[in-house]
Amino acid sequence: QVQFVESGGGLVQPGGSLRLSCAASGSIANLYGMGWYQQAPGEQRELVATITTDGATVYTGSVKGRFTISRANGKNAVYLQMNNLKPGDTAVYYCNSHPALVFGPWGQGTQVTVSS
Repeated sequence: QVQFVESGGGLVQPGGSLRLSCAASGSIANLYGMGWYQQAPGEQRELVATITTDGATVYTGSVKGRFTISRANGKNAVYLQMNNLKPGDTAVYYCNSHPALVFGPWGQGTQVTVSS
């Protein structure tokens, strides 16, 4: 199994930016898709962005134009650049394969809080 460790979250004011990182314990080069997911308080975990091995990306409607997903297969890493953050982006963010849980379990996630 592949283990995923997320980092880079924190407290940021509305309009601010954060860059989340995800380190995978094994090679992700062969994983077709990787994704970032968010889970807001009291809500189900939802897909935010996906990226294929050849770099094709898809975003959910609420983050289009503000978030950018990228991957570095040689470093077994996936990133999420988050710009123009809004209070509604407050959530715990997780990375995993897409579809999820194909190659490993959920990690601990990283908390993002957007508040003034």
